[in-house]
Amino acid sequence: MSDATAPRRPFDPSIYLVADIQTLGDRDLGAVVDGACAGGATAVQVRGKRVTAARLLDLVRIAADASAGRASVIVNDRVDVFLAARARGLDVAGVHIGQQDIPAELVRHLVGGDAIVGLSASTPAHMTCVRALAAGTVDYLGVGAVRATPTKPERAAIGWDGLRRAIGEAGGIPCVAIGGIGPGDAAPARAAGAAGQAIVRAICLAEDPRGAARELADEWRAAGPAEARA
Repeated sequence: MSDATAPRRPFDPSIYLVADIQTLGDRDLGAVVDGACAGGATAVQVRGKRVTAARLLDLVRIAADASAGRASVIVNDRVDVFLAARARGLDVAGVHIGQQDIPAELVRHLVGGDAIVGLSASTPAHMTCVRALAAGTVDYLGVGAVRATPTKPERAAIGWDGLRRAIGEAGGIPCVAIGGIGPGDAAPARAAGAAGQAIVRAICLAEDPRGAARELADEWRAAGPAEARA
């Protein structure tokens, strides 16, 4: 386990690729991650809901090798796989958990203070629980689905107004918009107060992942304050 008092590594969630294995299908994960990082992706989450732990660990290795330190690599749900990846010396930054996973306090205890911990949270009840967490338990929230999406069919769309409301209730924890996010969404996401955009299909299914990530990164910078565009 990492030292619980160690400083957390810098984390930029602005262009957050969710490399969903089911969405990718037969596409090459390494090539998609490499292209996305070259185009400006700042974080890469490896999500494999239907694969074994051993297979997910191998996919995390592929993503970590492809990112080559250009983006923070996050493991979806599987704290055990994150810990195994760290034990193998892979460059993985943290884990992202959902409401039905291990409680965030226990995840923080298991992964230590140097790991990034993300949590899916959208409803008022979720945000009440988030505000009750000790400071530093989670580093960011994934908020959505902004739009209905096949990767999260169980989530009702909350729209931009719902995103704005949830961010206002998050107690200052950075929030990443997720759910049907793609080109043209940077301005409303930033206007709602989002710290980043989680992108699945707009990069995973793009013929040119590098170009798709570059377009999204350029839009994000253009939608920000003047100092962010300098």
